[in-house]
Amino acid sequence: MSFPHLLEPLDLGFTQLKNRVLMGSMHTGLEEEKGGFEKLAAFYKERAIGGVGLIVTGGISPNLRGRLAPHACQLSFPWQVNKHKIVTQAVHEADGKICMQILHAGRYGYHPFSQAPSKIKSPITPFTPSAMSSRQVKGTIKDYATSAALAKKAGYDGVEVMGSEGYLINQFICARTNKRTDEWGGAYQNRVRFPLAIVNAIREKVGKDFIIIFRLSMLDLVDNGSTWDEVVTLAKSLEQAGVSIINTGIGWHEARVPTIATSVPRGAFAWVTEKLKSEVKLPLVATNRINTPEIAEHILASGQADMVSMARPFLADAEFVNKAAANESQLINTCIGCNQACLDHTFSLKRATCLVNPRACYETELNFTPAQIKKRIAVMGAGPAGMAFSIYAASRGHKVVVFEAKSEVGGQFNLARKIPGKEEFDETIRYFTEQMKRHHVELRLDTRLDASVVRDEQFDEVVIAAGVVPRRIDLPGFDNERVVTYQQVLSGEVTVGEHVALIGAGGIGFDMAHFLGEDESSTLHPEKWLKQWGIDKSYADRGGLIAPELDSPHRKIYLLQRKTSKMGKGLGKTTGWIHRSVLKHHQVEMKTGVTYESFDEQGLHISMDGEASVLAVDNVILCAGQESNRTLVDEMKSTGLPVHLIGGVDVAAELDAKRAIRQGAELATQL
Repeated sequence: MSFPHLLEPLDLGFTQLKNRVLMGSMHTGLEEEKGGFEKLAAFYKERAIGGVGLIVTGGISPNLRGRLAPHACQLSFPWQVNKHKIVTQAVHEADGKICMQILHAGRYGYHPFSQAPSKIKSPITPFTPSAMSSRQVKGTIKDYATSAALAKKAGYDGVEVMGSEGYLINQFICARTNKRTDEWGGAYQNRVRFPLAIVNAIREKVGKDFIIIFRLSMLDLVDNGSTWDEVVTLAKSLEQAGVSIINTGIGWHEARVPTIATSVPRGAFAWVTEKLKSEVKLPLVATNRINTPEIAEHILASGQADMVSMARPFLADAEFVNKAAANESQLINTCIGCNQACLDHTFSLKRATCLVNPRACYETELNFTPAQIKKRIAVMGAGPAGMAFSIYAASRGHKVVVFEAKSEVGGQFNLARKIPGKEEFDETIRYFTEQMKRHHVELRLDTRLDASVVRDEQFDEVVIAAGVVPRRIDLPGFDNERVVTYQQVLSGEVTVGEHVALIGAGGIGFDMAHFLGEDESSTLHPEKWLKQWGIDKSYADRGGLIAPELDSPHRKIYLLQRKTSKMGKGLGKTTGWIHRSVLKHHQVEMKTGVTYESFDEQGLHISMDGEASVLAVDNVILCAGQESNRTLVDEMKSTGLPVHLIGGVDVAAELDAKRAIRQGAELATQL
């Protein structure tokens, strides 16, 4: 498939973008590291070389109080310009264009000096902001303009003004967070004075030949958010104020609706960008869960938007655009929307990277240079760890042979992709399979590796990536055929009844509850998904919310854990709440502090707080973790060759593809 609309240049009058792809803003954590701007320059340069039309940086604060965290990056003084020049020069050397995002956190600031329109605490931060005085409001507007002027001096092609996601500007716009009674609050025309004053001040400082993108919250997804008429009114005013591009913002960070997680349908929010198309003449950018050139091309070709914004897809693959231009979309390492190594890291104040691409944000540190000594390497297991190692090692010139006991590659990903909302895992298996072919990795399916093969075929080293096996529980009645493992259920080896108990409430337990509670994945049916989460495409009420439409549960599910701590405490920092919400949709009964006693014809016998009870269930499904599959490890070591363990066979904690893939990549650099 060709992508003519995606690759079409966009003329902004004073400058031209080489295609319709905007690399959306992402905070990487490099901004605050020692030597981080050199690393950031390498990160952005690779994406510019990869063909991106316009890059937008992570959020940079215009002043001290606007920082996201105490040591977060800001651009307020001339002496800060030089480090930004390192980034802009690198991008321009690669024939790219880059804008700096100006972001004031407002009440989302994770520090005691945060400010907001009104003294109203955010539900997602521990600090209550102080209300800005009128003088401070005017000073902040000036700070935005100063920051933009410094960005121009640093070589940026423009700035993006972050006016969505519930940050400061959004907080001024909405009566939800703006309770002021002065000229900056009250009526809507007063509340939008703040963003318009910022844009006017910036344009006056930087002149006409400078890109100004405004990230407009088109769908707040919170109570007492903006109405559609208010969104349109502000968009038209921004156009008159001299904005170059309007980028779509979806949802506040505190919204109880998922907007970018893997369970969100692809392109699920392009309709709201399309809704604005007839109201303004400015180029509009569609965003959120656009992760393939095919969906991007569809959005552009159907007239829903003039550009598409993709952020995490460029963590996954710097060459995304070039591969699309070469009609090689099958070679794109597709973002699966997991958040595990990007947003989860960012909100934990760690450097961001990517589960499927461990080189992301490590471009100066993790590289696969040609090996000085080419080796013949046997790999046992074709799960995420084994596949990752094989392609990276083969790219260095090693001869790699992968032995997989099953008839297909993928390991635990083959189970994960069967969970509703995790269909994207198919893409990672596809990518790794294609890369193994391109790097001439020899794959032997339905074949177990043993010591005699290692000796006979004269391998130099052995890598064991044999994964994990479910942990069994030794209790009375647990040898019954109705007590099964999660692998048996997901593989279709067994079927279960209408009443089930899941033992273990980690990620596996939550996934199993979702799998058993949802007959058909709503992720594959966008209209159904929107209704399930209460998103109103007619936009009749503020924030675009309606009452969710939920299906009646067709199965009684108990989710049990021994610990008395909060259910799902170990789930992803940015996605755990989504999983808990889904289980509530399915009316899953969650019990903590459970002691398991036995299983018989009556059901599962348990006790809680010393009180015994019986759960009348047809099946018990074991989701209580896993153990390393160390079969043949000792045999491999008996060969006398170097033996390396990676992935689940090394550490069998919660299933961790992020660690497994990174381990495979790092080992590949060492052999």
